Amino acid sequence: PTQPVRNPADHHDVVGQVQEATTADVDQALAHAQSAAAPWAATPPAERAAALLRTADLLEARMQPLLGLLMREAGKSASNAVAEVREAVDFLRYYAAQVQSTFDNATHIPLGPVACISPWNFPLAIFMGQVAAALAAGNPVLAKPAEQTPLIAAEAVRLLWQAGVPRAAVQLLPGQGETVGARLIGDARVMGVMFTGSTEVARILQRTVAGRLDAAGRPIPLIAETGGQNAMIVDSSALVEQVVGDAVSSAFDSAGQRCSALRVLCVQEEAADRVVEMLQGAMGELRVGNPGALRVDVGPVIDAEAQAGIIRHIENFKAKGHRVFQHPNHVSAAGIQGTFVPPTLIELNHIGELEREVFGPVLHLVRYARDDLDRLLDQINATGYGLTQGVHTRIDETIARVVNRAHAGNVYVNRNMVGAVVGVQPFGGEGLSGTGPKAGGPLYLLRLLSQRPADALARTFAEADRFSPPDTERRERLLAPLTTLEQWALQQGNAALTATCQRFAQQTQGGTARTLPGPTGERNVYTLAPRARVLCLAQSTDDLLVETAAVLASGGTALWPTALAHLRTQLPTLVQAQVLLQDNTLNDGTQALDAVLHHGDAPSLHAVCTALARRTGPIVGVTALQPGATDIPLERLLIERALSVNKAAAGGNASLMTIG
Repeated sequence: PTQPVRNPADHHDVVGQVQEATTADVDQALAHAQSAAAPWAATPPAERAAALLRTADLLEARMQPLLGLLMREAGKSASNAVAEVREAVDFLRYYAAQVQSTFDNATHIPLGPVACISPWNFPLAIFMGQVAAALAAGNPVLAKPAEQTPLIAAEAVRLLWQAGVPRAAVQLLPGQGETVGARLIGDARVMGVMFTGSTEVARILQRTVAGRLDAAGRPIPLIAETGGQNAMIVDSSALVEQVVGDAVSSAFDSAGQRCSALRVLCVQEEAADRVVEMLQGAMGELRVGNPGALRVDVGPVIDAEAQAGIIRHIENFKAKGHRVFQHPNHVSAAGIQGTFVPPTLIELNHIGELEREVFGPVLHLVRYARDDLDRLLDQINATGYGLTQGVHTRIDETIARVVNRAHAGNVYVNRNMVGAVVGVQPFGGEGLSGTGPKAGGPLYLLRLLSQRPADALARTFAEADRFSPPDTERRERLLAPLTTLEQWALQQGNAALTATCQRFAQQTQGGTARTLPGPTGERNVYTLAPRARVLCLAQSTDDLLVETAAVLASGGTALWPTALAHLRTQLPTLVQAQVLLQDNTLNDGTQALDAVLHHGDAPSLHAVCTALARRTGPIVGVTALQPGATDIPLERLLIERALSVNKAAAGGNASLMTIG
């Protein structure tokens, strides 16, 4: 049977019909994908890229009907819908350019059938970004869109087919996550999972694929981008008018239904009253209603379940005596036919009062004392999320203090916190906010391969570095322990370890920072930081030292079982400082862990993956290697961070005055 898809802004408006996939449909799609895997992988990268580029052209040609579908099915405002089509186009062209310039079918071997599970809040951009990346890397795709937005996904797949992507290489499976999604992820033929959604569902997916190995004995990769408890810090030097404009757009654009949206505005107490006064006034200027009218700024939330949860959250804080502000015009303007929530401001005593992410047009405000900035940063980091973070200040020292302490994938200075641009602000979080790599970033496609060249990491950045060489000063400092290990290995007569250290030193990108292209007046910096704590598991001393060398090459700290204390004492002091002894790391979710390296057999690997899936906290990835293997993909030990700075806001941009 078909089911109606209704406009969340007007439930009388039936946008279309959807026939959800059955279990038989899923099984048939899996069989088609499996049969299409080899032919699609053998298709030259240039041909795969050409199909994606044709799809991008078709999206642009069909901009108007796509806008109507996004506005009616997903409740998007006109400006949001335009931005979403543009982002989908950017993803297609970005990944096409990557495979054209760096991929070779002889050395870049895809995973096989990949399941793409996308959300309703960006039903075209994120859907197409996942699918385009998997296809570009040579994987057939099984795409399950969100239950609320199957129509825009169907149109996207039609355009991919029209552009020349074989039908068996990209198949649409609309339906419920509990049925279609579970059947899809639970099937052994699925060789990779891409997911954007809640942290809770990501954990379910991790448990489902835990211990499942591919033909080469490696774990099935899970790329998860989840939510955030995103904060913006505002000190008393910030320009209040700019703060309010950026806070309103960050918190209420898309009705707050962005994973990057501002959730907590932290204002220095000396400036707080002025910010609150202007913020309430600005909220009153927002137009709430059916986004079919171009004048509307804030549309509906996606469905009645979301609406009820957000309203329950607001009422709970009212009952607790917190100051809650909603403009009178908004309370009655939305009407009764849609699932609207008025833009809301709630004042908190501290961040810890927020127990979960509230995915809607609700902004929380916290006042802080100037001397408590470090404590505030600790509280933000203690949430465990690490997606976006902002700061508004005209003091350079404060910018450096906040940026250096931030544990977030995307940090914004003196600007809004939404609207990351593909290739300019690669997007994705860390901790509870995602596994990495970043969407629209240089490392994404490498995670969608089962094999890649040993120099893939260096090759990925070679073309970009011709135009914007990286800042390598920090990299040289990070490599000091690796250089010391190399010298020790040479003294020990261990030629193999010496050569491995030298190769890792040449290949690593840990500690590098690159300035990415962007508009005049804005500086965008892409940094590769180490995954701080990496558990090294090996059945031989040689393999353990190779793993340790890889960790040192990234700039991280290696975790060894305490039973290996005698081996640690034989290492140079500088290396010992980067090796910690710690037992029960796998099973104790309270012990920080960022990645696992594993040399060993399949049974021990299965046990490791299963134990990690039972841990609380962030999802931790495992890099599995056969005994004796030294080709460790160093990108798995790195965290990508993107910094976007509005240079003009801090007092002007001299380059604007020199344009001839």
